[in-house]
Amino acid sequence: MPVAQAREAAQPYAHAAIQQGDFETAERKLIAEARIFPERPEVLLNLAAVYAKTGRYAEARDLYAKVLSDKPVAMDVADGQVAPSHLVAKRGLRLIDNSRQASR
Repeated sequence: MPVAQAREAAQPYAHAAIQQGDFETAERKLIAEARIFPERPEVLLNLAAVYAKTGRYAEARDLYAKVLSDKPVAMDVADGQVAPSHLVAKRGLRLIDNSRQASR
């Protein structure tokens, strides 16, 4: 899943937890962050990635849809590039679709 990075203190930690496969820690941090910043696309995208990686596809889809319903924002992504939040959300949705197709 695409992982969006942010410049705030809690977010890099959640990003590192995702990269290390510690989805429980990442989820806990991201949920706390989402309570403070419910509209931040990088928080929603990272939480969606955690949900998708842990098989909670409906929850991930809901968060990706939320990002797509908001204005696009340029953001740093895991590979060091900058991408619009809508592109990251669409990639996440495609990866979910591909994962679900492969498991059939």
